[in-house]
Amino acid sequence: MTQARGTGARRVVVGISGASGAAIGLRVVELLAATGAEVHAVVSEAGERTLAHEVGTSALARVDRLAARRHPVADIGASIASGSFRTAGMIVAPCSIRTLAAIAASAADNLLTRAADVHLKERRPLVLVVRESPLHLGHIRAMAAVTEIGAIVAPPVPAFYLKPATVADVVDEVARRALALIGPDLGLAASEWRGDPMAGPCASTRA
Repeated sequence: MTQARGTGARRVVVGISGASGAAIGLRVVELLAATGAEVHAVVSEAGERTLAHEVGTSALARVDRLAARRHPVADIGASIASGSFRTAGMIVAPCSIRTLAAIAASAADNLLTRAADVHLKERRPLVLVVRESPLHLGHIRAMAAVTEIGAIVAPPVPAFYLKPATVADVVDEVARRALALIGPDLGLAASEWRGDPMAGPCASTRA
């Protein structure tokens, strides 16, 4: 893919950490690659294990084929560790509580959390698809902290009103909604609600 030098308009960093929901991260990579975007992936060690367990042993190889580059999580000298490497934004999907807490504390101790911290300091979109339930107060405080410093917390909540027929439908919609939070330039808008066809003109507003 031809990339205009220094613009980063079609570059997206995708982090995959060790929470359940690894298929979401893979789907994000697939959707971006299909548009010709320049994907820079970084997968934690726990993320590699979860990809293999939940998606299959070939999942990591698929990330390697689709991404422009997959950076080793220990390579803190990689291009995505610098603010001078321009991007449209970063998505961490799924985002484990450990990764969430590290980002909230600016503990950039590996390439995934360093790249996330770079996006925050450069005021670029950072979307965290946090996967955990139920939540204790420590989790909630970490979510509040990253929100206060500029990240977007987007838990992988299914849009049941779209009546998904398969798990793949849910994964696709969650991935598209996360990508839509980076911006419309990626051309990957999620499904749009057009109103309830069963509601008449005098229908009351539902809570």
